[in-house]
Amino acid sequence: MTAARTPAEQVSVRVLGGPTALIEYGALTFLTDPTFDAPGEYPVPGGSLTKTAPSAARPADLGPVDAVLLSHDEHPDNLDHSGRALLAEVPVTFTTPGGAGRLGGTAQGLAPWESAELKRPDGATVTVTGVPALHGPEGVDGVEAVTGEVVGFVLTSTDLPTVYVSGDNASLTLVERIAERFGPVDTAVLFAGAPRVPGVFDGALLVLDSAQAAEAARILGARRVVPVHCDSWSHFTEDRDAVVAAFTAAGLAERLQLD
Repeated sequence: MTAARTPAEQVSVRVLGGPTALIEYGALTFLTDPTFDAPGEYPVPGGSLTKTAPSAARPADLGPVDAVLLSHDEHPDNLDHSGRALLAEVPVTFTTPGGAGRLGGTAQGLAPWESAELKRPDGATVTVTGVPALHGPEGVDGVEAVTGEVVGFVLTSTDLPTVYVSGDNASLTLVERIAERFGPVDTAVLFAGAPRVPGVFDGALLVLDSAQAAEAARILGARRVVPVHCDSWSHFTEDRDAVVAAFTAAGLAERLQLD
């Protein structure tokens, strides 16, 4: 008799740098926020963002990708030139409704709580659900007007553990709403670099910091947490060491996957 696969064997996550991770789920390959350009300065309205380290892989190294989970298309630290070129080769890109309109092609917008289904090779299905995200501080009017519309994702299938991909989210209130619908989750891929940009919301957090990521893991009941988007860009104010310290302080260090 073949032994049952563990959750880690059912859901493989490989971090490539920045917000980009390769997720194997239901024999399908998902890629989050594709960024493969070289280190350097990348323009944004009112200034630029500095990429400080290369990706751990090139698009040609990835093999076939079944779907991209793109939290938003408007910032170069979430979708760069190489990432945009890759989208043309992928059967479907799930993103925000506005982003789907801008990208065209095979991009499909998912509003919060809206779902789409993908066929697995064995004939079963994976459901991709868009979940709410806020790219900036709670309680501030006009966040989307400044930082744009953002979406997170939940992957589910009848015989597989649940996976949550946060996207550029800074709201624990929204994490609580997601946990109410989908918790506990098995694997949480959390964007957690505490990015701040001078002059944007008075330097407030644009994405979760390390302590908030640990609290998000607790709220979600996540068995495993894969931190991403906490390296490779100069506007991130916390790194992987800070994530480890925060999870250790919260008594959750054993939940981290760092490789």
